[in-house]
Amino acid sequence: MQYTIPKGVYDILPHDPKQENQWRLSNRWYYIETVIRSIAKNYAYREIRTPIFESAALFQRGIGESSDIVSKEMYIFEDKAKRLLALRPEGTAPVMRAFIEKRLDLESPPYKYFYFGPMFRYERPQAGRYRQHYQFGVESIGDASVEQDAEIIEMLCHIYQKLGLKQLNVLINSIGDSASRENYREALRSYLKPYFADLSKDSQERFTKNVLRILDSKDVKDREILKEAPKITDFLSAEARMRFERLQSLLSKQDIAFTIAPELVRGLDYYNQTVFEITSGELGAQNSLGGGGRFDGLLSELGGTDLPACGFATGLERLLQTMDKQGAAFPATPAPFISLIPLGDSARNFCFDLTYKLRHLLIPAECDYQSKKVGKALQRSVSSGADFCLVLGEEELKSCSAELKNLKTRELMKVPLDQLADKIHQLYNESSKQ
Repeated sequence: MQYTIPKGVYDILPHDPKQENQWRLSNRWYYIETVIRSIAKNYAYREIRTPIFESAALFQRGIGESSDIVSKEMYIFEDKAKRLLALRPEGTAPVMRAFIEKRLDLESPPYKYFYFGPMFRYERPQAGRYRQHYQFGVESIGDASVEQDAEIIEMLCHIYQKLGLKQLNVLINSIGDSASRENYREALRSYLKPYFADLSKDSQERFTKNVLRILDSKDVKDREILKEAPKITDFLSAEARMRFERLQSLLSKQDIAFTIAPELVRGLDYYNQTVFEITSGELGAQNSLGGGGRFDGLLSELGGTDLPACGFATGLERLLQTMDKQGAAFPATPAPFISLIPLGDSARNFCFDLTYKLRHLLIPAECDYQSKKVGKALQRSVSSGADFCLVLGEEELKSCSAELKNLKTRELMKVPLDQLADKIHQLYNESSKQ
């Protein structure tokens, strides 16, 4: 029996023989994670890692029962002790749980964290959307300023720009404070009531549970009905309006072009005040690269101290796919600096010791211990991308010297065996400076 991968997931491979999904190459994932970690450090965010499963109640309380994630998409299961658990569908609630449970508020602020990791949602697989998907996210806790909102938007833009993305659209909105949202809910219900029978089944359920969720509907008929719906920006309190105007001013000062999108509410119930998304037309209908906003009140909702918070998350699959489609630059696939080809037992012993020395000098080295035919071994060396190659047999051992071959220029260098490690080290250092 041949086993196949489950629907909605994928492998991240060191190379793709078919050249079909270059975004799934492991060195590309390593590259973007390295770039993102560097930027997160510059913004004073520290890494936090939470389990991939938590109590299902954490997400039901934190995300909201009316959200699609909780009502339709969570992977929920019972463990052997009959505890109801869920695979992590998003990263914010677990970070908030860890913050509360481990009393991270006893540290000195600021409380700024970032995370990488897989998330799990049972949904229809399509371009940029998978049942196991990877996210990078940040959470800033304890800072209620609008400047902090602007920082996270600018930070996500900075990440995308550093990775070479173009044609990005920054969408922003304010869903206001609690009074603003309550007034808007009533106005939206009044507008939608005559159309209730024409709404999708999901939207009909949301009408009572959380009418704002209807704004997030992807149903074509719902979208048509919503075209003339009242805008939440017309119902903002004076304080919420001032805050939103200040955000726009700060983004303009940072030379971030943005569009106000009154229909933008995000798909999670915990948001308030600032919400934003960054999109790209490269991904078709699923064009959101990342987004987030403010979620003041979430910590207290989960039983913690009432501290303000905001953050964002970006999907790594969509990010890599967009980079691939836009021809963004990636570093070359990692390759050994030198490939050693021993011929015979004595040569294998010598090359084993030499490979050990080179690796401990931090020089990428590979040894073909199975080599029997020099021609095929040389072809493998060239295919590996190595810069140099060393063929060592009985003749070289007797003469106490060997030839280093530059696989790029075909130049040969005769080097005494006892000087090989030093010579290769010298060549590596010279190559690293170029």
